[in-house]
Amino acid sequence: MSLTNNNHIILPEPTLRRLPWYLAYVETLLARGQEHISSTGISKALNVDSSQIAKDLSFLNLKGKTRIGYNVADLAGALSDFLGFHQIHKACIFGTGSLGKALIRDNGLANYGLHIVGAFDTNPDIIGSSVEDVPISDIKDISDIYDKFEPAVAIITVPAEAAQTVADTAIKTGFKAIWNFTPYRVRVPDDIVIANTSIYAHLALIYNRLKAD
Repeated sequence: MSLTNNNHIILPEPTLRRLPWYLAYVETLLARGQEHISSTGISKALNVDSSQIAKDLSFLNLKGKTRIGYNVADLAGALSDFLGFHQIHKACIFGTGSLGKALIRDNGLANYGLHIVGAFDTNPDIIGSSVEDVPISDIKDISDIYDKFEPAVAIITVPAEAAQTVADTAIKTGFKAIWNFTPYRVRVPDDIVIANTSIYAHLALIYNRLKAD
C-alpha cells in the first residue's frame, strides 16, 4: 500500500510510518544544539538500517552531504512540513469515555497539527458539558457541528459494536478521514482515509511474546 501527502508525493506505507520516528529523533538533536547528523547516526539511535533511512529521506528529496550528513534544523523542518504537522487539521471525537477524554486532554496532539473542535456522545448525562473547552454534543447534532467547523478527521473511540455505524454517519456528514481506536475494523469507501489504532491488538502482541519467553 502506498500513501500520498498534500504535496502528492506517493510513499510506501512503511516509509510513511518511519518518518515520524526520524522527526522525533532529530528534534531531540535540535534541542541539544547538534547541527548535523548522518544516516548512520540515525540508524544507531533508531535501529533502522542506514541505507533504508537514506532511501526513505530521498522520497522527500533530502540527501545528506558526504562526511557531514544532514543539517538537523533543515531535516526537522522538512519532515514536519511533509508530514503535515505544521498545518491545522480539525477533528471531532466520537465517544467521550476515558479514551476519548484522554485524547482531548492530550496537548501533544495539537503540537502535531490535530485540533479537536468537538466531541459527540449518546449519554444524556454528559451531553452539553465539555472537556478542556471542547463541547460534547449529541450525535444527532453532527451536521450543525460539521457545518460550523468543517472538520476532516473523525476519531472513533466508541464501543466496538457501534464503530461501523458511527463511521458511516461521519462519512455521510462529510468527514474525509477516520482514525479508529476500536478493535472493530470498520469498512470505508475507497476515497476515505482510514487508520486503525487498536490498543488491544498491541496488548495481544505483548502478551503473546511474554508467553513465548
